[in-house]
Amino acid sequence: MAGHDGGTGASPLSSIKYAGSPWELGVAETQQVLLLNGLRNRITLRTDGGIRTGIDIVIAALLGAEEYNFGTTALIALGCVFVRQCHLNNCPTGVATQDEKFRAKFRGTPEAVVDYFNAVAQDVREILASLGVRKLDEIIGHPEFLETFVPADHPKAATVDLKPLLNVPDIDPLAPRHHTWERNDKLEDQPLDARILQDAKDALQKKRKIKLSYKIQNVHRSVGAQLSGEIAYRYGDEGLAEGTIQIKLDGSSGQSFGAFLVQGVRLTLQGEANDYVGKSMSGGEIVLLPPKGVSFDPSLNSICGNTCLYGATGGRLFAYGRAGERFAVRNSGATAVIEGVGDHGCEYMTRGTVVVLGPTGKNFGAGMSGGLAYVLDEDGRFEKRYNPGMVTLEKLSGPEDAKVLQAIIYQHLEATESRKAKEILAKWDEYAPKFRKVVPHPPVSTLPAGQAPAAVASPALNSKVV
Repeated sequence: MAGHDGGTGASPLSSIKYAGSPWELGVAETQQVLLLNGLRNRITLRTDGGIRTGIDIVIAALLGAEEYNFGTTALIALGCVFVRQCHLNNCPTGVATQDEKFRAKFRGTPEAVVDYFNAVAQDVREILASLGVRKLDEIIGHPEFLETFVPADHPKAATVDLKPLLNVPDIDPLAPRHHTWERNDKLEDQPLDARILQDAKDALQKKRKIKLSYKIQNVHRSVGAQLSGEIAYRYGDEGLAEGTIQIKLDGSSGQSFGAFLVQGVRLTLQGEANDYVGKSMSGGEIVLLPPKGVSFDPSLNSICGNTCLYGATGGRLFAYGRAGERFAVRNSGATAVIEGVGDHGCEYMTRGTVVVLGPTGKNFGAGMSGGLAYVLDEDGRFEKRYNPGMVTLEKLSGPEDAKVLQAIIYQHLEATESRKAKEILAKWDEYAPKFRKVVPHPPVSTLPAGQAPAAVASPALNSKVV
């Protein structure tokens, strides 16, 4: 439950003043509904939104929460002075910026944050002792320790009835009021990631190339993460040669497909993917293809969900279809080709290259302080869809710029056999003027002038596409 008192310093003023509701309302209602349905012990209830002191934690616990997020106050302990310009890349204390000039001013220390949380924990202990209980679990979901106070002489507050927040449903008094069920029963005997790890044992030990194939379902989440963790543990993030382990999957993946992927792994999914594809990937390659024999045009349909490439620092993603909202949010180094995106594309991007071969939603490039994006603006409406706060639009600046873009699109064609990519390359003179390059201002290029990145250079760049 996230309340209206918290939020990023990049929040619009209209949202800060007029959107959201107190976390207390959400926690109390969620707790009561879970108790009524006999599900409370299977759920971990977490809240945030302006949590600052021990009394905030105790009240949240009494209403039913057992985990508590801290944001702003932890940042203040690090030196944040609440200027509320986190999205402008010019944080005066160096907390929320990529600009070395401002980062040099950062004076925060880990010890300051440790001291703050130790103080909050001690505050909680003292309050629990005053209530006569030994640990937090004993008060979670016990609002009988609370009472309401409404000032009688206030014209608005006096009309508010807070008693429903303190209601305890008519249930077995011995029923658990906090999380006790460690995990849900497994839906399969052996998780897909464990099978992949077992089958790739020889490749991991001897660095030999291997090709694997599996069926995948939406219960399979974070596929590739365990394998990447094992590779990083043995050899580091760049310890395997590109394409050492090639995995082909068929079906619909669950969330976070290819999360934390490292160099040496190539995941090819024929089907569709859920949210968070490529989250925090640092290398490797992800290819998303439509199911075989589809009658629809893949470039006009979604193939992956929201928030793909969240926080990626490297690697490549080629998707023959469209993505949902917040594509490449906080991308910090990955190269990606997608054939259309929803709202807030390339939000808070700091490095990397994104090519969009189709339409975008609104607010493209909001908070984008680095990297480059190339958008095919076929309908001429992109100027109304991007956010001019930190980026500007340019046309392709010359032959070298065009070669860089062509190389990336060619790799997309090789990986996906996209009809859209094939048409663009075949009719380059017709499509090139329709591309718009999204550049942070002041321009922060990820490439030296006229140089294509090694990750996207193609030996067949000048090949004729037929």
